[in-house]
Amino acid sequence: MDIHKIMASLPHRYPFLLIDRVVECEPGKRLVALKNVTINEPFFPGHFPVRPVMPGVLIMEAMAQATGLLAFQTEPDKVRANTLYYFAGMDKVRFRRPVEPGDQIRFEVELRRVVRGLWMFSGVATVDGEEVASAELMSAMKDVEA
Repeated sequence: MDIHKIMASLPHRYPFLLIDRVVECEPGKRLVALKNVTINEPFFPGHFPVRPVMPGVLIMEAMAQATGLLAFQTEPDKVRANTLYYFAGMDKVRFRRPVEPGDQIRFEVELRRVVRGLWMFSGVATVDGEEVASAELMSAMKDVEA
């Protein structure tokens, strides 16, 4: 899935669209997405000027966007123009090492279950095969009025 298909699925835009490409997708099971981290990211001048580090909350946001893409690919018939995918919770979040400019983050997310409209996932973020973050994520799809 290239950036054009990602933008057709997610409502996020610069500077909050944090997925660049989807390289694997098994609807109903798992998805693998990439984020290329560059020095031009808008958060680096302030986080931190001496040694730029990607904020952990943005790593989790990117992981949540990957789960949204998996959910939309899993149930494409339920997705309409006014469907949004809300982040509902994070558990067991762990950060293992900093993500810096030049890194490419690989997000691997797996659908665990769907219960009463709540989607539950597990996710791992790696750089060069080394784990940088992991979490369990919950989300919900909702139709909203413009």
